[in-house]
Amino acid sequence: MNTMIINGVEYAPVDELVTEKAKEFDGMEYCMVRTYSAGVFAGYIESRESKEVVLRKARRIWYWEGAASLSQLAVDGTIKPDKCKFPTEVDKVILTEVVEIIPITAKAQKSIAEVPVWEA
Repeated sequence: MNTMIINGVEYAPVDELVTEKAKEFDGMEYCMVRTYSAGVFAGYIESRESKEVVLRKARRIWYWEGAASLSQLAVDGTIKPDKCKFPTEVDKVILTEVVEIIPITAKAQKSIAEVPVWEA
């Protein structure tokens, strides 16, 4: 992976980070998962049984701008990453009452990865 160090901090291009994650979760599809009451998450689907999904490396999609809908966010990503509120990624989340699953394109995955971590 190509990295650079600036003021003692190592940086890597986002597209390379996405590629590295894809290798780690080879065979798992990166998707947008909407639930009945827990909101929306983006992550790798580890398993699915009926309305329950186990999602890995998941980010909650708490608030977004720069895409008209979840469908557009999953296809194009956001054009306003600084206006989005996506908290930190969690290693694993079990989601019940899943009502929608949308595969995320590589372009949108890169865009989601570029959204700064939102913290209170």
